[in-house]
Amino acid sequence: MIHPTAIIERGAELDSSVEVGPWCRIGAGAQIDSGCVLMSHVVIEGRTKLGKDNTVFPFTVLGAVPQDLKYRGEATRVEIGDHNTIRESVTINLGTLQGGGVTRLGNGNLLMAYVHMGHDSDVKNNCILANGVQLAGHVTVEDYANLGGQVGVGQYSRIGAHAYVAGQSGVERDVPPFCIAIGQRPCSVKGANIVGLRRRGLSPETIQMINESIKLWIRPDIQREQCLLEMDSQYGHCNEIKHLIEFIRSSKTGVSR
Repeated sequence: MIHPTAIIERGAELDSSVEVGPWCRIGAGAQIDSGCVLMSHVVIEGRTKLGKDNTVFPFTVLGAVPQDLKYRGEATRVEIGDHNTIRESVTINLGTLQGGGVTRLGNGNLLMAYVHMGHDSDVKNNCILANGVQLAGHVTVEDYANLGGQVGVGQYSRIGAHAYVAGQSGVERDVPPFCIAIGQRPCSVKGANIVGLRRRGLSPETIQMINESIKLWIRPDIQREQCLLEMDSQYGHCNEIKHLIEFIRSSKTGVSR
């Protein structure tokens, strides 16, 4: 169903089951798959692709040009997966050539009101970004991460899988997987996200290994490489610890401790 006040530009591709509410505007480059609902006053610009069963609330803008002065109108994209809930006034900008050309949102995510995803950001699957979360360009958020209200994430930073970043924190360095981070510019790691890991169904044994590894990581008397070697020696058989070690080793911005 398409409301008579909606504007659908020639060239937009919509599945016949898509619902478009009052005063929406969908640009010529949009592709919207089955089961999507655009409530009202939704703007979709640029080359923006939505997968199946996404719900987009009023005043959201998807596919606007990136807030990057280097952008010169190149054919970059926004790609959104399936089963996402995108609440009021969310903005997701196009990618840039310098960043790979694509801003991505995976599957099963909840973006609350006023979330901003900057150019070339990549939010994976089953994440929660609470009200007012701001992602600068080139940010990566791994699966099941949870960012509290008004968290700001600096360029090129990564948020690890199953991490929880407390509200109003400022992220300038990578936040390791499985941890709780809190604080203003820069935030620091306070321990393992035990409650979140239990909710995800990880075994008590795995949670214990993660907890001990995070304790090692935040000890100020142990150097980075020594800490990683100790993690690998004691818990390297655990896939989650392998991921934690690889995440830290691959960091380009430094890792919060």
